[in-house]
Amino acid sequence: MSGCDCSKAKAELEEFLHDELCREDAADIREHMESCEDCTSEHRVGVVLMETVKRACAETAPEQLRTEILARIRVEQSTH
Repeated sequence: MSGCDCSKAKAELEEFLHDELCREDAADIREHMESCEDCTSEHRVGVVLMETVKRACAETAPEQLRTEILARIRVEQSTH
């Protein structure tokens, strides 16, 4: 096992969150987080952020807002 310190864990956190690391690197980060509250906290923030963005991407704008935006686009297009 190559081990992991805070700098490695934080540098690879994004890939870890997206399950893009090889098994060994992911295991190193998991092991490091077992004893490092700072990296564990950053991981929790990353998970919450990913879940929030995922939910936001699934939401749709209210129909009235969509209509207003399209109308403004048409006005801008007609003046150019």
